[in-house]
Amino acid sequence: MPVSAKPHGATLVYRLRVELLGIEPLIWRRLLLPAEIKLPKLHQCLQLAMGWTNSHLHQFKVGETTYGIPDPEWPELRMLDERRCRLCDLMGEAQRELVYEYDFGDGWEHRVILEQVEPPNALMRYPLCTAGQRACPPEDVGGVPGYQNFLDAIRDPEHEEHAEYLLWAGGVFDPEGFDLNAVNHALRRARL
Repeated sequence: MPVSAKPHGATLVYRLRVELLGIEPLIWRRLLLPAEIKLPKLHQCLQLAMGWTNSHLHQFKVGETTYGIPDPEWPELRMLDERRCRLCDLMGEAQRELVYEYDFGDGWEHRVILEQVEPPNALMRYPLCTAGQRACPPEDVGGVPGYQNFLDAIRDPEHEEHAEYLLWAGGVFDPEGFDLNAVNHALRRARL
């Protein structure tokens, strides 16, 4: 069942702005989330809101501290266990930003900004995406430079990789496309 203001006792709601770094024009989303949401559920919300497919590792960074799922096979990834942390443990009046990194190979970094803390609205179901612009890059496109090459290729029918990239992307890709209703439908279906 989706998190809602009254039945689950959310005391505060965080309004977050999530910006994918390194790409112009900016790809961003605005989310309303319970302040008490645990980091694994925040990760799921970010995946769904941005349009990622949860196919790679991720981490949250606050200053020099990193949170994620510790893996004994990767001891060099020194991180605190995200399953023990809530969003309100990392962000608040003193700390208004964190970085969410997804896909360590492609290196997608998202700036997560706490815009406002507000009381829950009993008529709303949380989490909720209220705004955003532009499509998320396809998975495994090669980070920021790979995405730029992908865009150049699909925009130019004469580009040597035009047909290959279009086929790889499923025949069409609109970098300006963003469907707020589809994001919220996915958030509700995920039962976060």
